[in-house]
Amino acid sequence: MARSLLKKRTKIVATISDRNCEPAFLRRLHEAGMDVVRVNSAHLDTDGVRKIVANVRSISDNIAVLLDTKGPEIRTTSCEEPLRFHKGDTVRVSGNSAAGTTREVINVNYCDIAKYVPEGAVILIDDGELEIKITGREGKTLTGRIENDGILGSRKTVNIPQVRINLPSVSERDLGFIDLAVELDIEFIAHSFVRSKEDVLAVQRLLDRRSSAIKIISKIENQQGVDNLEEIMDHSYGIMVARGDLAIEVPFERIPGIQRNIIARCIEKRKPVIVATQMLHSMIQNPRPTRAEVSDVANAVYSQTDALMLSGETAAGKYPVEAVRTMTRIASETEKEKDQYIEMPAGTLSGPVSAYLAKVAVKTSIRIKARAILADTVNGTAIRNMAAFRGINPVIAHCYSHRTMRELALSYGVIPIFIEKKMSVDEFIHVSVRELLRNYTMKDSDIVVVLAGNFSRGTGFSFIEVGTVDYLRERAGVTEQDLMA
Repeated sequence: MARSLLKKRTKIVATISDRNCEPAFLRRLHEAGMDVVRVNSAHLDTDGVRKIVANVRSISDNIAVLLDTKGPEIRTTSCEEPLRFHKGDTVRVSGNSAAGTTREVINVNYCDIAKYVPEGAVILIDDGELEIKITGREGKTLTGRIENDGILGSRKTVNIPQVRINLPSVSERDLGFIDLAVELDIEFIAHSFVRSKEDVLAVQRLLDRRSSAIKIISKIENQQGVDNLEEIMDHSYGIMVARGDLAIEVPFERIPGIQRNIIARCIEKRKPVIVATQMLHSMIQNPRPTRAEVSDVANAVYSQTDALMLSGETAAGKYPVEAVRTMTRIASETEKEKDQYIEMPAGTLSGPVSAYLAKVAVKTSIRIKARAILADTVNGTAIRNMAAFRGINPVIAHCYSHRTMRELALSYGVIPIFIEKKMSVDEFIHVSVRELLRNYTMKDSDIVVVLAGNFSRGTGFSFIEVGTVDYLRERAGVTEQDLMA
């Protein structure tokens, strides 16, 4: 059945738990607007990851999978039951991963914590739910004062704002999950707590040794990551604005400005960018979002992000499908009001000719009120270049590999479709117009912009044509029998 071209241009990443990942459930999320499945290795074992990926692949070839590593983070050890602390309590903090956490001693998984944390520093646990002011040090143990009433559970995150700690780029746990990601041939690894290009390169070297095509999304969630954004972008496929830990590591009032700047720089660099954390947080428990959450999602769309991410809303919430549907509705409505084009240089990401034609195609499609842009791609580079202009018209990207198709599921305004490699422009137009008419509701008078590559070399766009659906159908020789086949 033919369908409308695009519900929304902004993509949605949804976090999935192995406790709720049955194919029927994933299909409902996909139909509601989910484009990419996020798998958080911090909360899963390898069997859980395998289960999720297998179920995703069983329902659709178009859904990309993103594996989130733990990265160089510090966490508390386990405790037998949640521990209640009161303001003014004295507690010790020690780096002993083999010992459990008690009311007297909060143990963490980093043995050298006392070496780097000075007196007067603040330790924030569980996204700031528990704050400890460090008052002294004795050997490998810190002494601190509890600054607020709070409850501490097992294996909670530890943040130490303004303190730089020499943590390894990739943890032992991460190594195992990266190996698994390569085995399962997923599309993206989102590496946590990236501080500099060295953290990215450490993951890239692991992938290169395994000849893996997996792309790295660097999560910016500390001050070092913000400070080193340019070099991190240069070595990453894309960026995630991970606002949860970021708002702990830097003053929270700076988050909107940091988010806006990261999005803008990613667009200029042609890097996909994801805005994440607590976007519809109240929908974990409630069927409707707060007005502030609606505005938060809308502001990310106004800023022209490629993608929005849901975490607990879809992984553990009571209303996962409703959350995706709500985000789709907000994005779709906001896209009507935001800027419909970003004026910037064509760039050279996909070569000067290809990049120029991509810009021309987007601008032309807007001026002549086209319905869509049809384009082909070998590795997705030229399509990402075109997506960066944030044009109003969807880009129907005909991909010659399933991997490229799924990678483009993260790019703004792109509808990726797999087709077999074509040997001529005419053959490509025939197939692309046929698939357009088969799958989408179009009128004969609708205008379409067609971009095609150099079929002998696959070096990006080298051909552009504009015409009505009726003209292109006749030009390509698409018959009623073709549409029925």
